[in-house]
Amino acid sequence: MENAKHNRMAETPVKKLMLSMGIPMIISMVLQAVYNIVDSAFVSNMAVGGENALNALTLAFPLQILMVAVGIGTGVGANVLTAQKLGMGDREGANKAAGNASFLALIIYILFLIFGFLGAGAYIYSQTSNPEIAEMGTEYLRICCIFSFGMSFFSVYEKLLQSTGHSLRSTIAQISGAVTNIILDPILIYGLLGFPEMGVSGAAYATVIGQIVSFAVALVFHIKVNTLLSNKLCYFTPSLRTIKAIYSVGLPAIISQALISAMTYGLNIIFGGISEAMVTAYGLFYKIQQFLLFAAFGMRDAIMPITAFAYGMMNKNRIRDSVKYGQIYTAIIMLAGTILIEIFAVPFSEIFGLSGDTQALCIDAMRIISASFLFAGINIAFQGVFQAMGRGVSSLIISFCRQIIFVFPFAVVFADIAKNNYEMNWLSWTTFPIAELLTAIIAALLFRRIWHKNITKI
Repeated sequence: MENAKHNRMAETPVKKLMLSMGIPMIISMVLQAVYNIVDSAFVSNMAVGGENALNALTLAFPLQILMVAVGIGTGVGANVLTAQKLGMGDREGANKAAGNASFLALIIYILFLIFGFLGAGAYIYSQTSNPEIAEMGTEYLRICCIFSFGMSFFSVYEKLLQSTGHSLRSTIAQISGAVTNIILDPILIYGLLGFPEMGVSGAAYATVIGQIVSFAVALVFHIKVNTLLSNKLCYFTPSLRTIKAIYSVGLPAIISQALISAMTYGLNIIFGGISEAMVTAYGLFYKIQQFLLFAAFGMRDAIMPITAFAYGMMNKNRIRDSVKYGQIYTAIIMLAGTILIEIFAVPFSEIFGLSGDTQALCIDAMRIISASFLFAGINIAFQGVFQAMGRGVSSLIISFCRQIIFVFPFAVVFADIAKNNYEMNWLSWTTFPIAELLTAIIAALLFRRIWHKNITKI
């Protein structure tokens, strides 16, 4: 069984292997986007305060992205390190990577538990002066932080399953939690089946219960079918060397995802200077866009273990194929998503009960920002390649370019124009295509340098 799994990673044609591993990973990542988008859809249709509730979830969203970023980044580091060690035949090193990743998941949960009690309110109030929105946002975020252990541990066990080729089982675990969330959302938000009407608190409880279900299912799979890895307690003992190796790849991945949080937080403030409708429209669009971006992240997560395994084997042809097909498949995903959003922009906005100025702004955002998706896909795929080869700094450069360096200057300038002439508010959405295009040029140059410096010598 173990040799068969090893041979699959070493010998199956990359074109076929990337699809067989990538499709479940894409489904798994897309389902992560379900949690927030489903919560938003249900709270926006509440009989009273629906739009304020939607705005509250938008303000909580950057911190939720940060929570996911830390968990997934740690999992990504464990994924790559485990795959590399298995590719080199180092079972002991792979076991240490898996055990230390579980230890780190516990530390991550404790940190966000503390933040939930002490920092959630201050964080929400820093973005709004509306007391009703602030109260809703604080209530929602505090619950998500206090019960975040499901998300923290699932992020690790999902990636460990993927690192050994069990991506289908990680997807089953993700689906279990997503379905649980979808079922519980209307019951807890609206007070159905004898449950009290809980509003945004119900949305938060539905989310964390779904995450706990995903964690439980992933843990069972990890113990029962992940036979390439040992679960002996000795491997859970913290090893500074192993933790450093995990975060040599994982930290750039964490920062990459955390920059999304920083970008969203900053843009909430910038767009809030134009109007509350801009904040709501941007937040809602970003949640819709997540389905597409997370699909690209799923393909990136297939690129990483395949490339890392090939890099551990020092197999130049398989490295080349992993880059080639990773970019091709990611481009197909992003082009299909662009067409879908362009066609269904209006129906998507209507799902959330938007009307008037907010709906018009959201439709403009979908139609303008979707022009950036192909370039975003190129950048995300290259980040997966860089991380798999241990070039975390290059991956980090891409993240800073596409989410900070090329975003805020344009956003500030365009927001000032919109403040003076509100009819020009659509200009703010062009920030994203500009940023992704400029970043794609830099990513291609970095890849060319890494290839000639490291891969041509193999």
